[in-house]
Amino acid sequence: MAVCALLLRWFAPVLYLLLFVIFVAFLVLCAYIKYIHMKYEHIPGPPRRSFFFGHLGVFSEYTKTDRIIYDKLIEWSETYGPVYRLNILHTVVLCVTCPEATKEILMSSKYPKDRNFHKRIFYMFGERFLGNGLVTVVDHDLWYKHRRIMDPAFSSLYLRGLMGTFNERAEILMERLSEEAQNQTEVPMLHMMNCVTMGVIAKVAFGVELDLLNNSSPFPKAIELSLLGMTYLSRDIFFEYKPWNRAFIKEVKEACRLLRTTGAQWINDRKRAMQNGENVPKDILTQIIKSAGEEENMSKEDEEIMLDNFSTFFIAGQDTTAYLLAFCIMELGRHPETLEKLRQEIDEVIGMKRDISYDDLGNLTYLTQVLKETLRLYPSAPGTSRDIPFDMKINGLHIPAGASAMCLSFVSSRMEKFFKDPLKFDPDRFHPDAPKPYYCYYPFALGPRCCLGMNFAQMEAKVVMAKLLQRFDFTLVPGQSFDLRDTGTLRPKSGVICTVRERQTQ
Repeated sequence: MAVCALLLRWFAPVLYLLLFVIFVAFLVLCAYIKYIHMKYEHIPGPPRRSFFFGHLGVFSEYTKTDRIIYDKLIEWSETYGPVYRLNILHTVVLCVTCPEATKEILMSSKYPKDRNFHKRIFYMFGERFLGNGLVTVVDHDLWYKHRRIMDPAFSSLYLRGLMGTFNERAEILMERLSEEAQNQTEVPMLHMMNCVTMGVIAKVAFGVELDLLNNSSPFPKAIELSLLGMTYLSRDIFFEYKPWNRAFIKEVKEACRLLRTTGAQWINDRKRAMQNGENVPKDILTQIIKSAGEEENMSKEDEEIMLDNFSTFFIAGQDTTAYLLAFCIMELGRHPETLEKLRQEIDEVIGMKRDISYDDLGNLTYLTQVLKETLRLYPSAPGTSRDIPFDMKINGLHIPAGASAMCLSFVSSRMEKFFKDPLKFDPDRFHPDAPKPYYCYYPFALGPRCCLGMNFAQMEAKVVMAKLLQRFDFTLVPGQSFDLRDTGTLRPKSGVICTVRERQTQ
């Protein structure tokens, strides 16, 4: 009894001290958040819902529903102007649609990738995800080293050499569509495009044959889960702590492990081939290995960075192109006059030949316009974010250092001030003689951190679309939704379900 009394005598002061420390820490946190509020209060923005969480609740709400947050950001941009403030806990995010500021922020290497966001997707629920891959690496010197090594795999000379693979994989799709046409079945075009683009990236980037149109594979589901997990993790800071999300989190972690395990296997196979003196292509996989250095004893971090880049290219190399193709088919199905005009161009340029050449792509002017207009309305990656490390001015407003800026192509591309009747699908906006949009259209980002695979994606999309329209008529199945689904990248919610039939030979 005496011992208990002694312990209580010691415990009470310790408890009081602990409570006092927690109280002081709470006051310090409140004071710091208030300081941040005052520092950026002169910048317009929607009212904060919470002193502590700011606008975080809005993002969490949209994540739980079928609505996409970017529609809300458009509404706020129209209400509060070309730069407005959002508070997320103790940080400030600026949404920027001002073209001059977009040019300044994205075209300069002085503004690094947003550390807060990329820190959250470095790991996914404890599993390393994109890490220090080329898209997500924040350190400019490390990014520059990787980018310089990767450039040869995306040179125009090397891309010309990929035309054979683009044609070959597109032909496999045409054969499958021919079967579907004969069977008169409804075709989920998004799924078809996912299969063909994943087959292309596996072949040309990693030297691996994947015929997903005729064989099942866990990769499409793994990529979808990874991107969905990234979306939830970046918009809901408490997501991983909610017990009812544990089953989903387990699936996401398994998906991340699958991608990295596959990457390790393919990398090791290629390294063995290189060590045995075999002829290996100068593809992305070879460049990934070179990016870690040619030393025999690589560090653990070098090996992890190789897997970061594998995951980055495997996901980005097929995901965005598949969505571009699916959205393009969706809009052509809704605009028969545009479809007919495009088909006439393809008949004139391509005719009935099966192998499309690199020079043919340059002559498909209207197809280029159609793809650009598709990307204006449906950029797969809706925007990008940068840190603001020093004071600057945006649209006459003083912006103190320490905030991050979101430059959102999806938002600016759908604003009346930049595009007349912005929700109308009109490829003539990108006619060669039309005025060029001034830093309000950037589906592949801009500046030194723009998408390395931009030309790759456009070439692949042109080959697939040209062959599709050369050989088939298609009609959208009535009753399906044309809404968007936000899974980190934007995709057609209903999957673009079509009926297809073979065109009659002229």
